[in-house]
Amino acid sequence: MNRRLFLTLTAAASALGLRPARAESFEVTLSEAEWRKKLTEMQFYVLREEGTERAGTSPLNHESRKGTFFCAGCDLAAFSSETKYDSGTGWPSFWQPLPDAVRTKADPGLFGSRTEVHCRRCGGHFGHVFDDGPQPTGKRYCMNGAALVFRAG
Repeated sequence: MNRRLFLTLTAAASALGLRPARAESFEVTLSEAEWRKKLTEMQFYVLREEGTERAGTSPLNHESRKGTFFCAGCDLAAFSSETKYDSGTGWPSFWQPLPDAVRTKADPGLFGSRTEVHCRRCGGHFGHVFDDGPQPTGKRYCMNGAALVFRAG
């Protein structure tokens, strides 16, 4: 395969949303059938296929009670309500995850590279992190509400 063909195929795969399989291993692993049985259609699309819900559609956008946001896939505590803020983007946003809750990886695309955020225990896709958030971290963890479950308390 020559370089031009490789670059063309890579660009086409990226445009179609095709991504290589994760090399990372996780504590919680289920078969595709088990994930489909456990999750709603939207949760499966977001968590397992790295999809994105439509902006403004998650009830978690307006969640303002004290509590914790957990991974919808494996129930790992991921974000505290104390770090949630209204970013105006249409997705639940946080300026910091809970300790040892998430991992990140480069997410290259046609319009530049982003940093993908996923659950460190099951590998479920949460969203992306950007460097335009509030202090004290300056980060905006822009998460899909379908990837999270909120519990007050």
